[in-house]
Amino acid sequence: MQAAATPAVGTPGDLAAGRERVERFLGGLQGLEARFSQTLMDRTGQIVDESSGRLSIRRPNRFRWDYLEPHSQLIVADGTRIWLYDADLEQVTVRALDDTLSATPAMLLGGEGRLEDNFTVTQVGHETVAGSVVPGASGAVLQWVRMEPKRADTDFKWVRLGFQADSLRYMELADKLGQVTRLEFSGLERNPPQDPSRFTFTIPPGADIIGDAAVSRE
Repeated sequence: MQAAATPAVGTPGDLAAGRERVERFLGGLQGLEARFSQTLMDRTGQIVDESSGRLSIRRPNRFRWDYLEPHSQLIVADGTRIWLYDADLEQVTVRALDDTLSATPAMLLGGEGRLEDNFTVTQVGHETVAGSVVPGASGAVLQWVRMEPKRADTDFKWVRLGFQADSLRYMELADKLGQVTRLEFSGLERNPPQDPSRFTFTIPPGADIIGDAAVSRE
């Protein structure tokens, strides 16, 4: 993405406007579907991994990340647990969906808690994107809203959302090792019809299970 960025601003009014922008997107959101391209960069900005797939969210507390390229991997939150299935390794990792996950980026979009309970808006900025993929647009303005989790026990330092018009186009997050993950969304549908079975997970026969026995087996 080629962009000309304006400096991030942090006046109380700007931060309030950024918070309102995120809350406006989340308000009335029951679910969404989108394709995504994911890029992982190390602390020097070098790309170390790229992948793509499809995302489904059904509020509250249900989401499904289908990684299709270059390797098949599935992450499902069913409302009480999170399941991660690596098809190549035939391995399932499971953990409880508890308060420690309330401030994660996935739960920002799919959770039921209030934004201000879990995140603090720290920066707001704009970028003019050249060569926009939006039909008929020679350039597009992205509004970026950067937030930090209020909890200290999360695995990331900050998350940044990029809005174009009324749609979410980008999500970036930085972990505590200095790595940055960027997700670019396309074909995003807001509140589409969804089959609830997409947010359940059945353990494949023969798969190894990693996780608390009380959680992973019923």
